Amino acid sequence: MFKINVIPRFGDIDGLKHVNNTVLAIWFEKGRNPIFRMFTPDLDLSYEKWKLILVRTEFDFIGQMYYGGDVEIRSYITHIGNSSFTIGHEAWQDDELKAKGKAVLVHYDFIDQVPLVIPDKIKAELEANFVKEEDIGKK
Repeated sequence: MFKINVIPRFGDIDGLKHVNNTVLAIWFEKGRNPIFRMFTPDLDLSYEKWKLILVRTEFDFIGQMYYGGDVEIRSYITHIGNSSFTIGHEAWQDDELKAKGKAVLVHYDFIDQVPLVIPDKIKAELEANFVKEEDIGKK
C-alpha cells in the first residue's frame, strides 16, 4: 500500500466550505505515482516510454472533507489481469474514511495502439501492494 498526505488548498474548497468533488481525481492520480514508476521509472511522458492508459475511474463519497486538515491518500492494488490492473484509492481525514474509488489501467503500447502483457517483474511489484477486498476501508 502507498500513502501520501495532501494538504487541501484554499482553492480546493467550494461554496459549501468543503473539499470540492473534482479535487479527488487529482489527489487519487497523485497517489498513483509510485505505481506509474513501476512501468516508467523516470515518469517520462514521451509516447515511446509511457506504458499506461487509464480506462475507468469511479468514486464514492462517504463523508465531507474540509480545509485545515491533511488528507491521507492510500493507494493499493485490488486486481491484476494479463494486461490490466485495478488500483483502489481511499481518502482519510481525521482518522475517518471520507472517499474511496477505483482506477483501471492497461499496460499499453501507444505507438502500435495495443495492450501489452504486464511483465512478471512488474506483476510481482503490483502483487506486493495487493489489498484483499475484506481489508478495504479499514484503518
